[in-house]
Amino acid sequence: MLRTRPAHILLVEDNRMDIELTLDAFRERRLNNSVHAAPGGQEGLDYLFGHGEFADRDKFPLPDLILLDIKMPVVDGHEVLRRIKRFPILKRIPVVVLSTSKEEGDREMSYDNGANGYLVKPVSFDGFLEVVHHIDSYWLSLNVPPPL
Repeated sequence: MLRTRPAHILLVEDNRMDIELTLDAFRERRLNNSVHAAPGGQEGLDYLFGHGEFADRDKFPLPDLILLDIKMPVVDGHEVLRRIKRFPILKRIPVVVLSTSKEEGDREMSYDNGANGYLVKPVSFDGFLEVVHHIDSYWLSLNVPPPL
């Protein structure tokens, strides 16, 4: 079934500059998707599991796509990914790792934990625009989402 509404994206990222860069790239591409930025792994899990301030699913809906950094303090992206993929309601949500790490071990662990994709963060804004374009064209347009 094709998407009939704008997609909702959860960006789990601890670096404020990377959050702003990603949001700016989505705005620059004029994508009609809502993006909620969770500034760390624990905040991302709280959002996904509807804890605390995120209990209202009308205000904080489950995302159609999760963009996940893996190099975060306290609760890293690998742990976030493991928890997401163990929970029946969340495990079908596509998770794309968006990381600065080019390390084979990080890619291997991400895919072993259920990542649906792995993208290395570009260093330039034009590179971010290109990544956002591909995220939109594949994950939010061409890809048929899983059944609910």
